[in-house]
Amino acid sequence: MENKSADSQKASSEVKNLTHQEAIDKFKELVKHQSICLFTTQLTRVPLMTRPMAVQKVCDQGNFWFLSSAESEKNAEIAIDDRVQLFFINTGDSEFLSVYGTATISRDQQKIDELWTGIANAWFEGKEDPRITVIKVTPQEGFYWDTKSGKLVSMVKILASAVSGKTLEEGVEGTISVK
Repeated sequence: MENKSADSQKASSEVKNLTHQEAIDKFKELVKHQSICLFTTQLTRVPLMTRPMAVQKVCDQGNFWFLSSAESEKNAEIAIDDRVQLFFINTGDSEFLSVYGTATISRDQQKIDELWTGIANAWFEGKEDPRITVIKVTPQEGFYWDTKSGKLVSMVKILASAVSGKTLEEGVEGTISVK
């Protein structure tokens, strides 16, 4: 009979590092459920400069695409230091993602046309608004956490584990890289 120590009775997570296509698929899956992230610039400054931003697209190369105003502080901060961090939280499915990468800004009208949605009219005066820029975030590294079975099932498993005293092996986490 196996004798478990007190430490092994605690919840544990499976570690699964994702690379290449698995990483890109994970990015796309999470953004499909939660397209709003906290977009952080000036990573060496405290407090962090963070604001909510909507991801317009995750492309097949794993880059995150945003529309932004050329007049925004965010664009000015990226011009000084292109390092950014994106934080995603999908509480509905208990999924979390942190992505560190570099940002580039362009005024590529073809890309603006591709990324444009009606909701962008809330910030811009149509697709030809001269203030529109495209921000591309190229991921360098990241980390994700999620459950294996969604929030409701996870809560039931946590409660059952607490009552039974058995080890909970519910979560999965790991590094994430498109390289």
